[in-house]
Amino acid sequence: MCEKTPAVKLAIVHNHFRTGGVRRIIELAAPHLAATLRPRVDGLLLISGEAPEASWARQFEAHLATVPVSWHFDPAIRYLAEQRTAPEAIAHRLRVFLARLLRGIEAGHGIVWAHNQGLGRNLPLARELVRACATHGLPLVFHHHDWWFDNRWQRWMEMRRTGFRTLAQTAKVLFATAPHVRHLAINQADASVLQHHLPQQSGWLPNLMEPMPVPSSGSVRRTRDWLRDQLGEPSPVWLVPCRLLRRKNIAEALLLTRWLRPEAWLVTTGRVSSRDEQDYAQHLASAAQQYGWRLRLGILANGEHDKPSVPDLFAASEAILMTSIQEGFGLPYLEAASAQRPLIARALSNIAPDLSQFGFRFPQAYEDLLISPALFDWPAERQRQRRLLGSWRRRLPVWCRRLVETPCLLAQKDPTKPVPFSRLTLTAQLEVLSRPADESWNLCSPLNPFLASWQRLASQNALRVSPWPAQAERWLSGRAYALRFAKMIHHHPSPPASPSASLAAQQELIQRALSTNNLYPLMWHPKS
Repeated sequence: MCEKTPAVKLAIVHNHFRTGGVRRIIELAAPHLAATLRPRVDGLLLISGEAPEASWARQFEAHLATVPVSWHFDPAIRYLAEQRTAPEAIAHRLRVFLARLLRGIEAGHGIVWAHNQGLGRNLPLARELVRACATHGLPLVFHHHDWWFDNRWQRWMEMRRTGFRTLAQTAKVLFATAPHVRHLAINQADASVLQHHLPQQSGWLPNLMEPMPVPSSGSVRRTRDWLRDQLGEPSPVWLVPCRLLRRKNIAEALLLTRWLRPEAWLVTTGRVSSRDEQDYAQHLASAAQQYGWRLRLGILANGEHDKPSVPDLFAASEAILMTSIQEGFGLPYLEAASAQRPLIARALSNIAPDLSQFGFRFPQAYEDLLISPALFDWPAERQRQRRLLGSWRRRLPVWCRRLVETPCLLAQKDPTKPVPFSRLTLTAQLEVLSRPADESWNLCSPLNPFLASWQRLASQNALRVSPWPAQAERWLSGRAYALRFAKMIHHHPSPPASPSASLAAQQELIQRALSTNNLYPLMWHPKS
């Protein structure tokens, strides 16, 4: 009699399965992991704090073909800010829930893949995952997309309230050195730090990317009609595919649109996703209404059933913009190339080398957009930034305060020297935008020589497209992703890292986050 082929269960953990980049990676990667991992996967467990929308769950299951999918929810897995229960009670509930769930998986016959715990939104969950997987003999993969200390310092007070009162305590959990734990980062900048301190337990796993489906000509035509109805006129659309987040730096995209294609509407796709972003969105919307800017925020956020898909919006848009000040991977860069739409984007220092290694060349990429200080109240902005920086620094852990370097504008002594638009508060950004577009163009186009040629191309609807490189397949395909994942899982660290390595890794990442290059006034306070 033939022996039964060994199999494993793959448990996927995320605080929620709401629309966003992490969910997209899970839905793209799961079928490839199920098809590629050895031993074979004979069941997927989706573990979260709440049920996803039914349509997404059905679609997810359909993509898994013959692999059974089970869903497991407990409110204790949600972000702590969304819960009212005492932290001790949450920890106990998590312990019981995970023990019951993992008890049915034999040691050596399961993998737990936990996403984005580095955000620090539920440290008791991360801690209990480390404990539960050790108890049941299961490898635990911490897949790090973002960090709590990377312009998200409001998390620190939240974590202190839940019993994590020192940086050493957070590091012990999020950068656990136990031999059953692996750490995966989505860009080389983060991975290099992890590999320096946790060399046997960490690796770089760039996100996978499936080509964006090509909409039919009829679908594109219907989308353009829908956009015309939404905007009230048949104008060109420049699209920013994002939720309303400060780090998306949407005012810069609006400034570029007004300069390069003044007849176009700048349109963003998603809505506000947290209370921390509400003021930012309201100020943008209010200023747009006051000055008559051609800006439409969150066009897909309404409840209409006939709204177009994101691929339809890409195809119907004249150009895509990505003016973010912070990204972990930069999926929209690849989506624009896949959809063969022109992209205007900031070249972020932590992801530009990765995109280049994949083979991408973005013709309309730029590092910064320099602004003449004549367009805003320079003394008032310096005073505003000093005040916001002081308040922000006082909220940091004591050890971190001495690491904060001098922000760009505060380091300048010359009030006539240009300043990057991204290094201004929202107040100053809106001051710049409130000036007539031809006035700000005349002052700023000589500071940014690339703009003149871009304006000429944009006026002819001839901005250049980044071709999809042949070498991207070996980096971004589903099979390549699954093979890299499997290699990390089956590697047994010998010897495991020292417990002190967790704090050292966190400290190096924090020091990088507090350098001048990563200090943006937009992120110091919800009202800037």
